[in-house]
Amino acid sequence: MKYLSAAVLAFIFFNVSAQQKQFPLDERGKYIYYEVVNAKSLTKDSLMDRADVFINKLYAKNIKQESKTDTSIISKGKMIIDKTLLVASHPSGEVNYNFTVEVRDGKYRFWLTDFEFIPYQRDRYGNYVATTPMGTALEKTPGKLNAGVWKDIVASAYAKTVKFAEEFKKVLETGLKEKTKKKTEAVSTKNW
Repeated sequence: MKYLSAAVLAFIFFNVSAQQKQFPLDERGKYIYYEVVNAKSLTKDSLMDRADVFINKLYAKNIKQESKTDTSIISKGKMIIDKTLLVASHPSGEVNYNFTVEVRDGKYRFWLTDFEFIPYQRDRYGNYVATTPMGTALEKTPGKLNAGVWKDIVASAYAKTVKFAEEFKKVLETGLKEKTKKKTEAVSTKNW
């Protein structure tokens, strides 16, 4: 009996400590992913140029710039949430968010907030399309029937947000060098 209770306590302890990270709440009660990064060797202009390249070139398909000043960029974006069953996966919906970047000499900060989930369904052609143009805020708790599915959606959105943040920091730290296109010489079949 002693061993059984110790095993149960150990299981509960490890289960609680192994839970996934979640979004913190901001002062408005909305989920937010916020980060301040020191980049001592970079100037404000260099950071703005790199952030502009990231938003308007690398992620132009998923992010649309709303406004830009000399120290900040405000944009809206979306990420696709996939549902995986064994080997096959399909999109279950999209999460729309607001993305803000502010820069200074030697440091920058960025945050993603106002996450809204829009579910997908198949149309008559077999494509996955949004069921409604209105999204549901991620911080809104669903009923008991959908609690497990909603928890998976929030966890997937957090994982994709962390991946997005890592890619953004990588671009701002390293920058992107223009890939030089090699001139291809025409192959002549007449001289051999």
